Amino acid sequence: MDLNFTADELAFRAEIRQWVAEHLPQDISAKVHDALRLSKDDMQRWAKILGARGWLGWAWPKQFGGPGWSAVQRHLFEEECALAGAPRIVPFGPVMVAPVIMAFGTQAQQQRHLPGIMSGEVWWSQGYSEPGSGSDLASVKTRAERQGDKYIVNGQKAWTTLGQYGDWIFCLVRTDNSGKPQTGISFLLIDMKSPGVTVRPVIMLDGGHEVNEVFFDDVEVPLENLIGEENKGWTYAKYLLAHERSNIADVNRAKRELERLKRIAKAEGMMDDPRFRDQVALLEVDIVALEMMVLRVLSADRSGKQTLDVAGLLKIRGSEIQQRYTELMMLAGGPFSLPFIHEAMAAGWQGEYIGAAHCAPLASHYFNTRKTTIYGGSSEVQRNIVAQTMLG
Repeated sequence: MDLNFTADELAFRAEIRQWVAEHLPQDISAKVHDALRLSKDDMQRWAKILGARGWLGWAWPKQFGGPGWSAVQRHLFEEECALAGAPRIVPFGPVMVAPVIMAFGTQAQQQRHLPGIMSGEVWWSQGYSEPGSGSDLASVKTRAERQGDKYIVNGQKAWTTLGQYGDWIFCLVRTDNSGKPQTGISFLLIDMKSPGVTVRPVIMLDGGHEVNEVFFDDVEVPLENLIGEENKGWTYAKYLLAHERSNIADVNRAKRELERLKRIAKAEGMMDDPRFRDQVALLEVDIVALEMMVLRVLSADRSGKQTLDVAGLLKIRGSEIQQRYTELMMLAGGPFSLPFIHEAMAAGWQGEYIGAAHCAPLASHYFNTRKTTIYGGSSEVQRNIVAQTMLG
């Protein structure tokens, strides 16, 4: 196992670093480094910049318009973007549904949808969770009934992240109730401008509008929008979730946020407290360990050896680390971390004379990361999967 980068890989890193420095808008980078809210324009502006370079689908093979990078190159690209303060790419299009379309979609579906995903022009949403179906996705109840050359979809999806911006949504729908729950699920692509689709916001504790409920009332979906075979959607869903869970780990963002934690702690005088420094050191050790796990997978990929399916392990450790650094930021900020972003900014905390602008986003960020150990498969469920895989 070789965890060192080759000369070619280091040259690739330098190329990416220079390109990002030249093309990443500074106003967006400043927001990311201070954990301020990003607008749709902020997120899509960066996506389109990457798309114009052919890098929004950075993990795509060349045959589908991607750069065809190795796993190590993809890792280096993600790291340089994160450390520079680039927004985390909204994953629903390029990271989640695109690989499913590539692997299981028809040529017509690939030609129709992949270009819009790569360019950043088309915004995708995810329709998996429902009011009674979260970690247990096999219990989805949204119904799709086939009528001739179309499906009629009725039901509700919940916690649809950034669904208010969605152009299209990929959904798990129930097409059969006769067998096991997993065997009656299909994977549909639905135009969110279709009559009968309603998006209702769910306003969070900090006043932010990030998640939504999506309702389907007699929505007509052409048969050509079915991915793969009817009732085989569970297979495609598992394929997608492996990509999602690896993405959630996001060790590169953790490295960037560790540096932000240190900046906040120094500004608030908390780095003078040896007990607090110990907690920061323990977090840093765990981030390094997570990075080593990622590099082990990359090393195995580079050597052509079969890699372990570690998506669940990466998801568990990565999501828990996200929660830990937001907790430590709250501790470092003390009473200054209590207001939410909108309250703090309205009160003028962005002014230099206040001296606590770096604390304004902390409570919002803290509460938002409570979800990370739930979405994409809760930590409890992931531990069960890992135990079954390793122990039989």
